[in-house]
Amino acid sequence: MKQVILFDCDSTLSTIEGIDVLAERAGVVDQVVPLTNAAMDGRLRLEEAYAARLDLIRPDAATLEAIGQLYIDTRVDGASQAVAALAALGWEVHVVSGGIRQAVLAIAGFLGVPGERVHAVDLRFDEAGHYAGFDTASPLARTGGKAEIARRVGAGADRLVMVGDGITDLEAGDAGATVIGFGGVVRREIVASRAPHFIDRADLREVVKLLATPDELARVEVLLR
Repeated sequence: MKQVILFDCDSTLSTIEGIDVLAERAGVVDQVVPLTNAAMDGRLRLEEAYAARLDLIRPDAATLEAIGQLYIDTRVDGASQAVAALAALGWEVHVVSGGIRQAVLAIAGFLGVPGERVHAVDLRFDEAGHYAGFDTASPLARTGGKAEIARRVGAGADRLVMVGDGITDLEAGDAGATVIGFGGVVRREIVASRAPHFIDRADLREVVKLLATPDELARVEVLLR
């Protein structure tokens, strides 16, 4: 049986929103945070927010390396245990994020998710490491992108699950995914009201408890400690 689960990164695997931390470091947080919140709450289309935020921040390669480490340092309780337990139960674990791939790869690797199962937006840099744009062809830089990724990686799956905090994660439901809204870091009412399942507790082990049978939970009990 093919089982595929996709985790969002920001405010799901990690307690931070990487783009907002970048904005704070660049001194443009007052302009960027409202764009992030509007996009995650569904008041602004993602493609409208994406380029505008990066044009304000213009992150360099060195800063992204620091954000990658910060993702690891601020990982949500139970993230490592949940990924390990799901993998042991035969789930194919992916990370799908509208965040920056160079940073998201760090926490994915730490959790044991291989690079080919990390779906995020690549940035481009010049020879000096300065920001030179982003992959505008990435589906994750526009509305509906997570549904596109879910449809692709979930092809032929018997079970397909998306875990995330924002309205973009609900889009995966259009691809047949069962959406688990995660409100352990940020509770978004639109997600709480629309997701078939919703977790309020800031512990990703709750995802495993929701998906696994009692026998399966017994098999991975040690991994969930």
